[in-house]
Amino acid sequence: MTNPLIDIGANLGHDSFAHDLPDVLQRARDAGLVHQLVTGTTLPASAHALEICTHYPNLSCTAGIHPHEAAHADAEVLAGIRALLGQPQVKAVGETGLDFNRDFSPRPAQEKVFHEHLAMATATGKPVFLHQRDAHERFLPILKDHRDALSGGVVHCFTDTREALFDYLDLDMYIGITGWICDERRGKHLHELMTSIPADRLLLETDAPYLLPRSLRPKPKTRRNEPAWLTEVLATVARCCQRPAADIAADTTANAVRLFNLEIGLAG
Repeated sequence: MTNPLIDIGANLGHDSFAHDLPDVLQRARDAGLVHQLVTGTTLPASAHALEICTHYPNLSCTAGIHPHEAAHADAEVLAGIRALLGQPQVKAVGETGLDFNRDFSPRPAQEKVFHEHLAMATATGKPVFLHQRDAHERFLPILKDHRDALSGGVVHCFTDTREALFDYLDLDMYIGITGWICDERRGKHLHELMTSIPADRLLLETDAPYLLPRSLRPKPKTRRNEPAWLTEVLATVARCCQRPAADIAADTTANAVRLFNLEIGLAG
């Protein structure tokens, strides 16, 4: 019997899903997924995420500007994100944060847009969907400055250090774990951190179509990840936590419902 799961981060608006999205969603349901959040990364992508949610059941979405796109987030773009946040299917502000790994947008622009998103989250009462890569020293103080006014948030696709993990837990943030943990080359350090994440702060996500779990057997013919393979993330997390997968699934589903104020039917 499948465990009811929620994928809190899937880029279902990506072009790779354009030809077979109904099949992708059916495979996710067959794997036990009862809800998915579609990630918004630009104004057009956020609008498209909302459109997908209106066409298919058991979906919600986020609306925001990824730090890679911060240089293009002028007043008109930010006003568009604010408008989308008024829609009930939009459950979180983001993807937002800082990415100093590639610096696709200037760092001052990233920080400005990050502040703007945190202010939107405060105004709407919706949680934040956060991205941080190689930017912890700037990301943390900005988040701290806004934390008391925020309803909550998740550090999406956590891949950082033990110190960063405890910094986020000290701020009562949720921690999103992806298929990165299934990568024997890059994700092994996460294995020993899993027992440090409280059961009521853990969330699971695929970040599909990215981060295909390398531990999948048999290996898919395509490198595209999809929500159905959240089960592989669950299995790896359960092994690392030395807890039954059913318990991890129950905890993470309850956490997602609580953080994002979701209404789901566990009968499928």
